[in-house]
Order: sequence, then structure tokens, then C-alpha cells
Amino acid sequence: MPNSILVPLLLFTFSLLTPPATSEIRSLHVTDDNRPMILFEKFWFTHKGFASVAISSVSVTTGLMQPDPSRLGFFLLSEGSLNQVLMELEYNHIPCVVDSKLISLLFTFQDLAPPPHSSVNKSYPIGYPGEYFLLFANCNRGSRVTMDIRMELYNSDDGVHRDYLSAGESQLPSLYFMFSLVYFCFLGFWIKECRKNKLSVHRIHILMAVLLAVKAFNLICASEEKHFIKVTGTPHGWDVLFYTFQFFRAVLLFTVIILIGTGWSFLKPFLQEKEKKMLMIVIPLQVLANVASTVIGENGPFIKSWVTWNQVFLLVDLICCCAIIFPIVWSIRSLRETSKTDGKAARNLAKLTLFKQFYVLVIGYLYFTRIIVFSLRTISSYKFEWVANAAEETASLVFYLMMFYMFRPTDRNEYFLVNDDEKKEAERYLQTNEFEL
Repeated sequence: MPNSILVPLLLFTFSLLTPPATSEIRSLHVTDDNRPMILFEKFWFTHKGFASVAISSVSVTTGLMQPDPSRLGFFLLSEGSLNQVLMELEYNHIPCVVDSKLISLLFTFQDLAPPPHSSVNKSYPIGYPGEYFLLFANCNRGSRVTMDIRMELYNSDDGVHRDYLSAGESQLPSLYFMFSLVYFCFLGFWIKECRKNKLSVHRIHILMAVLLAVKAFNLICASEEKHFIKVTGTPHGWDVLFYTFQFFRAVLLFTVIILIGTGWSFLKPFLQEKEKKMLMIVIPLQVLANVASTVIGENGPFIKSWVTWNQVFLLVDLICCCAIIFPIVWSIRSLRETSKTDGKAARNLAKLTLFKQFYVLVIGYLYFTRIIVFSLRTISSYKFEWVANAAEETASLVFYLMMFYMFRPTDRNEYFLVNDDEKKEAERYLQTNEFEL
């Protein structure tokens, strides 16, 4: 495929798939790469932003023709200019993207120091605030590039301190810390509630407490990671803790939803074979999803398999979201059938109502955190990028609060307290109505 078609497609893919970056001081190594375009970062700059790129140990190998160093270089492209650059390339108005007047060219390989150093270090001030792509272009067909790269993207609004977080993400350390405190308080209240109702505590309630603890520590690690990146440009090891707790949090959340959906430990002490199989499917998929998330977050979009890992993450997450709905549906159908024969119509109707509400709650949570949050990230101004994160954490907190309230350890749960009149009414209802989703 000619470069005039391939490059626009690559740029369009970048604009759709790339999330706003949490930049940090990155040192990367590119080996024998022949891609015509490589995306390194997507970053929101303020009016006092800076992009610094240093490369060294550069070598370019090609076939028969000597590569033109002016056709290889690093540049910044604003999102506002993206469509115009696509038009230029599509209609062959320019032979190479580095010739466009709509980009901010950092340097080309003509600026390299002579061998053996083969290096260059350039810093570029950002004149206009907004979202920018940092890209490398190689318009020499068949040439392969090897180089070491060090990048620093940051804002310095006061001219003294550097902020390595993308504009709109500077509030994230405080945001995550605040939510972590809320979850620690939630955990303390849950433990108090379990101790108060010891006779009603089941194994699922203990697992729910562990989920709260892991969620709280996950947010603490996220806060510390963002803080150190903001101040120093490096996470100082907090990224390892963050991904570790994120892994356990994701696996535990899906496991708890499935176990509650099956009624394990508070409706029945065992899991049926199909429910065990569901767990055996979802847990390995969550492991794969978290591996994909780690690869995406740690390596960034410059790796060749970055798009593939994004697709794997989205597909696996979709499968898991669909899978956790089935146990709830199975429980609703089972309770419906049982209510016709065991003479406990009112109690079963209360359980049916509870599980139907839980079904709606799970669907609403998944829809909001997957669709609404993505939409907020797409339409939000760069100054309010943190709003999408705040909305996601708020939705998660509401979901946890409602789920824990619905299945709290107490004998006097209003769902299961019924009188004689309610029993008779429930029997008539179940005889004449189908309890469907």
C-alpha cells in the first residue's frame, strides 16, 4: 500500500484508539523498525507546555538506495490539524508528512551529530494549548531504523515546576486519594456490620470485605503513582503495586458478582457445575485482560502489537461483562421454578425482586463505566479530562454501596421479612404472573 494511503490510515487509527497519555520521562529502544509512522505519545499541553526528545545510537539500513535523512524525523501534530494533514497526504499535496506546514517539526535526521555519536537533543515550546500527537515519520520506503529515545512531555505553568501529567490529569492524585479514604471508611463500616451480625455472616461477606480492601489499596497506589509521575516524571515503583492491586481488584470484582448472582453461601452452600465452569472461564479471561492492560499502559502506543493488545483487552472485557450476567439470570429462573412447589411464595418473590434489582444494577454499572465514561473522555475539554475518571469512580462507589447494602449480613433484611397477608398476595401473584426480566 502506498505511503499516501497508509499514513492517513495510521493517523486516523491513532486518533481513535489512543487515550490521552499520562506522560512520564520515557526511555525507549526502537529496533530495525520499518513503519512509515510511529506514535509515541498523545498529550494535552497547556500554553506553557514543552516537548523534549533526545535520540542516540541511530542507524538506518536500507536496500539499494541511500536513505534521505530529511525524510526521517520527529514532529508534533495537534488534533485540530489532524484532518487537514490527512487531506494533504490523501491527495498527494505533500510527498512526506514532515513537509507539511501544519505540523511542528522537532528535527529530522539531517540534524544528527556525525558518527559514532549519531545523536540529537531538541526541546520545543508549545505555542497553543491543546491535544498533540508525538510521532516519528519514515518516508524512505524499505528503510529500517534503530535508535534509543528519551522523551519528556510536560507543562510548566509557573515556569519553575514541571508537571509531567497531561493537562486535565493534574487533579487525579487528589481524586484517587479522596476515593481511597472513602473506601477505607466503607471497609471499616462493613467490618463493624459483620461483627454486629456474626450469625448472619457468610463466606461471601468475607470475600466482599477483601474486595473493598483491595479496591482501597488500588486507589492509594494509583494516587501515589500519579503523584510521583506529576512531580518527578517516574512512578518510583508505584506502577508495579498499582497493576498488582488492579489485577486482584478486577478478578475479585467479577468473582464476587458471579458468586452473588449464583446465591453462593447465603442461598446455597455450593456451586453447580455450570457455575463453576463460568468462574473457570471468567477468571482466566480477567488475567488476560489485566496482562493486556499492563502491556498497553507500560509500553505505550509505539510497540507494533499495541493495536492488537487494545483489541484483546476490549474483546475480553466484553466477554466478561456478558458472562457475569448469566448466573443472575439462572438464579432468577431457579427461584421462579422453586416458588411453584416449595410453598414459600412470599419469600421467593422477595428473593426474585432482589435478584432482578441486582440484575438491573449490574447492567447499569457496566453500561455507565464502559459507554458513558468513554463518551465523557471523548467530548470533555482537555482541562476537564479528570471528570471522566471522577464519573467512573463515583459510579463504581454507588455500585459497591448498593450491592453491599442489598446483600448485607442481617437476618432482618426487608426483602425476606413477610407477613401473612404478603404471603397470600405473593402466592396469587406467582400463580398468575410470570416473573421475567
